[in-house]
Amino acid sequence: MTAPRPDQSSRPAGLPRLGSIDTAVHAGFAVLLVASTVRYVMRHPPADNVLVLCLAAAASLLYAGVAVLARRGLPGLAWMSALVAVWAALVIAAPSFAWCSFALFFLCRAAISGVASYVAAGIIAVSTAAGLFRLSGGTDLAMLLGPLAVGAMLTLIHDRIRSDAEEQRRLHAEVSTAQGQLAASERRAGTIAERERVSREIHDTVTQGLASSLLLLEAAGRTWPAPAAHADLRQATSLLRDNLAETRSLVHDLASPGLEGSPLPEALLTAARRYLPEARLLVTGEPRPVAADVRHTLLRVVQSAASNVRLHASATTATLTLGFLPDAVTLDVYDDGAGFDPAAAAPPSDAGGYGLRAMRQRVEQLGGTFSVESAPGEGTVVAAQLPAGPPVAPAEGRQA
Repeated sequence: MTAPRPDQSSRPAGLPRLGSIDTAVHAGFAVLLVASTVRYVMRHPPADNVLVLCLAAAASLLYAGVAVLARRGLPGLAWMSALVAVWAALVIAAPSFAWCSFALFFLCRAAISGVASYVAAGIIAVSTAAGLFRLSGGTDLAMLLGPLAVGAMLTLIHDRIRSDAEEQRRLHAEVSTAQGQLAASERRAGTIAERERVSREIHDTVTQGLASSLLLLEAAGRTWPAPAAHADLRQATSLLRDNLAETRSLVHDLASPGLEGSPLPEALLTAARRYLPEARLLVTGEPRPVAADVRHTLLRVVQSAASNVRLHASATTATLTLGFLPDAVTLDVYDDGAGFDPAAAAPPSDAGGYGLRAMRQRVEQLGGTFSVESAPGEGTVVAAQLPAGPPVAPAEGRQA
């Protein structure tokens, strides 16, 4: 496990991170310290230089120590206290070093926190003011009040910047948390949607095909060995073969084998006649390619509706009407069977009842409308209307 960087994880709470700004501050301190030392040496006799040079050397070493501790996130209160004490003596004895107080102020606020940082900054401002006032011979109040005012302003500005930075970090953390929660929610929603999609695919292919095959086998068993039984057995065998192909395709791409490459009217009629050999198709409007997802949904609606007719309607006639409108495509599946009351239809359960719900979900997910019109003894019409969408069916387009 990688250890956290000291300047990021070990720093006392509430302190800003050191970075390029701190480097500039340290460089500025070094330049000002050298310039102030040269200026002082050039203006004072050697006998007066020893104490000041010793204080300047001690201040520079203490400054470097505090900067290193701050960079590593280690406690630096003792070192900072010593630096402030040495600096106060230096700037009072040699006001030429007063310009270095700016860098010292920022180091103080970065290295220590709480009340101690305010006390240290105050001592730096007071000692700088005292040194400059002494330099003016005690006659220039601006020299006395200027450092105090600048220190107060720098403190307020620094606190505001730190407060804004902390607020920004807090907001960033909240946004990151919200993004994580949203991503988790989207993953959960995606999982649920995928489960529903696979459920519809299985219902419209495997379940419907097996139910129709079982119906045919049961009919063959009741009339065996009559010729009609042989016909039912052959049809059941054909349905099972198709169902096996559908299942294999479902495992791979959840597509409709043998139907995706043919024109839409032909594909719909083929899908319906797997369950209703006598089904008919009417086409209104000018046939044209439709979007792949729209085509796939229409195929599944026809498969599910035709299987329902086969299983429940006892119909003698089944008719598909495919309509091409300027911006939409419509599909009606009519049968003259027993009919039912849509309002009284049983909810989905282990015994079935998923067909109409699956058809409605497919259509509405593409922005279409779905309806069922039926009544006991009056047949049933399953109707769907879908936006045509951009055509993305090259094979169909070549034949249309």
